[in-house]
Amino acid sequence: MALEIRVPELGESIVDAVIANWLKHEGDTVKKGDTLVELETDKVNVEVSAEQSGVLQKIIKREGDEVSVGDVLGTIGESVEVPAGTRAESPVEQVKTNGQSPSTGQEQPVPLTTDGQRPVSPLARRIAADYNVDLSQVKGNSPHGRVTRDDVISYMEKTSAQQAPAASTVTVPEPSSSVTVPSPVKEVTPVPIVPKPSLQPEPRGHEERIRMSRRRQTIAQRLVEAQHTAAMLTTFNEIDMSAVMEVRSRRKESFKEKHNVSLGFMSFFTKAVIGALKAFPRLNAEIQGNEMVLKYYYDIGIAVGVEEGLVVPVLRDADRKSFADIEREIAELAKRARENTLTLADLQGGTFTITNGGVYGSLLSTPILNAPQVGILGMHKIEQRPIVVDGQITIRPMMYVALSYDHRIVDGQEAVQFLVRVKELVEDPETLLLEG
Repeated sequence: MALEIRVPELGESIVDAVIANWLKHEGDTVKKGDTLVELETDKVNVEVSAEQSGVLQKIIKREGDEVSVGDVLGTIGESVEVPAGTRAESPVEQVKTNGQSPSTGQEQPVPLTTDGQRPVSPLARRIAADYNVDLSQVKGNSPHGRVTRDDVISYMEKTSAQQAPAASTVTVPEPSSSVTVPSPVKEVTPVPIVPKPSLQPEPRGHEERIRMSRRRQTIAQRLVEAQHTAAMLTTFNEIDMSAVMEVRSRRKESFKEKHNVSLGFMSFFTKAVIGALKAFPRLNAEIQGNEMVLKYYYDIGIAVGVEEGLVVPVLRDADRKSFADIEREIAELAKRARENTLTLADLQGGTFTITNGGVYGSLLSTPILNAPQVGILGMHKIEQRPIVVDGQITIRPMMYVALSYDHRIVDGQEAVQFLVRVKELVEDPETLLLEG
């Protein structure tokens, strides 16, 4: 009797998803607990596992299809008994054996195996399929060996470079002489390479149409909603990073040796934000109907850029954590974000957000609120700039900071004072031990 594979409950407020990747093919033998398919939601990817052992009889929903909770994705049937000494090959096994389709006899790309559940991004998989690249030969350079678009392109370029010189010239022995001479240069068909931006303009009318991922669609929708539903304003200031950089320079080696994690800027800014939130609690609130909900706990969202968009995992009870705890947990959350192993719980319930555009070279920006939060701090690139200190012009490492806030409950004066307090705490790191 066939068992239906259905879309499971996806979590709070998530009702639909997109099929990102089938890890098994029709005819494959599966064991109970094997991951069959990956679903992409607007927050995290969800794995659907086999509830019984058997054979994947039919795939009903294909990669790229939108599905809702409870939809049937496919069916699993009981394994077929095979007479002793023989074994029925599935269509996938036949392709692996002879590289031909059992129905057409035409050469087909060998379907990807998971290589012990080695993850491959959907974009990398599509590029590999388009250019007939064997993903089992591609090394993933991201954590846990996840193969990305850049890994596939790098492998193709390396393969092309290795093949071209080898086939360019050959030596042919002359019957009457021991001297070898080069034969005419043989034309080499290069391995196709995914186009990259170049100085040569594309022909007029050239276009490319790419389907937006579920996560990208949701990001777009929520950013527009944030601008339409909140009275969002941004205030700016600048911070002299000299003191923090001096502390990091003096303490980084002993800190790393003791705590096995690097001392970065995020722990200083997290502590400073907590100190400012305690002084101005309406920045740590949200609006529910006609009420303001002031929160006296500090779950700080840390924005992390990943391949398919921005995610904001939450650092829980950040006010109770040491500098080392903060650095360690942020590093772990960022790693899991890049590996796409964050859970829904990791992304829910933040009270305030910090985003650092400086890691990408941004000098100044206006961050957008992460609803229903009413405040977000934007960090930026540190640059040496001339400033006046005690009547003298001097060069200091300066960072512009931006605070976007919801003017419905946060007044301009309050927002400015909040940002000034962050500036004061970062410029005098010793006070973070008391205020943070």
